[in-house]
Amino acid sequence: MRTLFLTITVVAITFNAFAQNANNPSTSFDEVLPFRGFSISAPASENVDEFVRFIDTELGPARFNMLVLLVDWNYAYETHPELAGNLTKADVKKIVTVCRKHGIEISPQINLLGHQSWAKSLGKFLTVYPQFDETPRLNLEDTFKGFEWYDPDFFYCKSYCPLHPDVHQVIFEVIDELTEAFETKWFHAGMDEVTILGDAHCPRCSGRDPAELFAGEVTKVHNHLAQQGKRMMIWGDRLLDCKATGFHPSESSMNNTHRAIDMIPKDVFICDWHYGNAYQSPVYFAMKGFDVAICPWNNANVAAMQLDDMLHSRARATKVLKPHLQGVLLTIWSGWNDFRDEYYKSDKNDTGAGSLKLLIQRYKSL
Repeated sequence: MRTLFLTITVVAITFNAFAQNANNPSTSFDEVLPFRGFSISAPASENVDEFVRFIDTELGPARFNMLVLLVDWNYAYETHPELAGNLTKADVKKIVTVCRKHGIEISPQINLLGHQSWAKSLGKFLTVYPQFDETPRLNLEDTFKGFEWYDPDFFYCKSYCPLHPDVHQVIFEVIDELTEAFETKWFHAGMDEVTILGDAHCPRCSGRDPAELFAGEVTKVHNHLAQQGKRMMIWGDRLLDCKATGFHPSESSMNNTHRAIDMIPKDVFICDWHYGNAYQSPVYFAMKGFDVAICPWNNANVAAMQLDDMLHSRARATKVLKPHLQGVLLTIWSGWNDFRDEYYKSDKNDTGAGSLKLLIQRYKSL
């Protein structure tokens, strides 16, 4: 019965939003939903051609207009070959060409600050530059306990030290090379799920306010991009207060970084991810003066509600808030190969394929 009620509610909200658009034939899709994004890890070089076909046959015709591509260390960096992967400049140009054909902007992504390890594996950045580790004392084999977020001794992912005097020279050089290769004014800096910041044993960060450290890193990267006329995206979870919202600690802050929301530049674009529920936090970000997109993943029902909420919020918002409520960014976290197999060969939604099919159907109907 509850599922039926939610379905009826979603349909009603959708009908109202669509009806408003139908009553005004001059309203363009960009006015109804300005931002229509798709986020996924960059494919390996050998899979670029099929990825390009996917953009050409699926994303383009469905009028997606943003591709957030998690490149990290999967690009053949010339400035720092010690960090390089196998995605070549020629591969990137193929992606740029097909996106330009369909009016899709690209925001390449490198996970900055947090996510410098995963489970018991250290990421490439800290493997190559161990001196940048915020917590060199923590051995992953001994300290990683799984994903028990409410464990008081919880350890998730390593971070680099934002105050290390040499870290930004490396970061800025790879950012510049990557944005130049993708011929874009956008860059996604990640910065999600930063659970270690201001470690008591760090000789530079010890005793410092995590909010100021987080805001300082966002601002430093933002200013570097802004000097070149480029715009920064980040995930929004560290700017949400876990205690005040009741959100899961993975999608909100338990170490006071949420206060950084009043310390960072207002033109940072917020990607507000929630995968299990259609929370109303985009309105909070909009009221703080940020452009924001809601970010579903692998629950198609939640994706439908989040799309409808965004349409409804834009339809009801003031002239001040409406421009900040930008749209939807679908996130895929399985990698290209698994996502591709499910999208073309299965009706499952483990990877987010079902959510994409739903959004494509809805976008084509708008």
